[in-house]
Parts: sequence; C-alpha cells; structure tokens
Amino acid sequence: MAAKFPSDEWIKTLRDRLNASESYQRSAKDWEGDFVFVIEPDDAYPDRSYLLLELYHGSSPGASLLDPDNLPETEFTLKAPFSTWRKVIEGKLDPIQGMMTGQLKLKGNLMKIMRYPKAAQEIVSCCAEVPTDW
Repeated sequence: MAAKFPSDEWIKTLRDRLNASESYQRSAKDWEGDFVFVIEPDDAYPDRSYLLLELYHGSSPGASLLDPDNLPETEFTLKAPFSTWRKVIEGKLDPIQGMMTGQLKLKGNLMKIMRYPKAAQEIVSCCAEVPTDW
C-alpha cells in the first residue's frame, strides 16, 4: 500500500528501506549526520511539513514526521517546495545537483555531503522504492 508523502508512515518506510539496503550500508559506513527535510508549500501542496531522517554509519536508527513547534537540532536541514521533493524522489533531480543549483536549500556543510555522493544516490534509490501517494 502506498504511503502519503510527506507522512510519518512514508519516512519510516524509507528508513526501513535504507536499513535493508546493503549498498547504502557500504556507501555510508563512515557517515554521521541527521537530516530534517522541510517540505514547503507550493501549488501542489498547501502545507509545510518536517521529516527527520537519522543517519549513522550506514543505517537509519530513526525517522519521523516532526511537530513544527518542537524541531530537533540536526547537522543538516534541507528545504524545498513539495514539487521539487517529488522530482528528487522520482529520480528526476539529483539531490547534490539540486543543492548546487539552489533548488534544494541546505543548512549544513555541503562539502561533507559531497564526499558521499554514492550514499546520496542510494538514499534517492530507496526513496524511489517507497510506494508513494502524492
């Protein structure tokens, strides 16, 4: 069954896919740094949502839809309108390219992310495996 994007169910399904992915585990074995993904409103989506993806040494120990009044401090925050997130999840926009061109707004160390391009690609691959209801 498809999970609504963005939702707690969707981000937890992504976490499960990452934890089951040997290629993600290999490519991110030295990675430390959690992300908050901010989904901003646009013509296709009226709300603002926040998703947490905890990432540590090739696994994802936690993931959740966040309460906007209680956002955790994370190493990285990535913001984009809903339609841009959809392009990333569907594999039509490379996330690193999106950061470089300003389509995805990053708060955090871009150079650290750029040292792990394969891990970023694996996260997108796992996103594409999540049955998504837009």
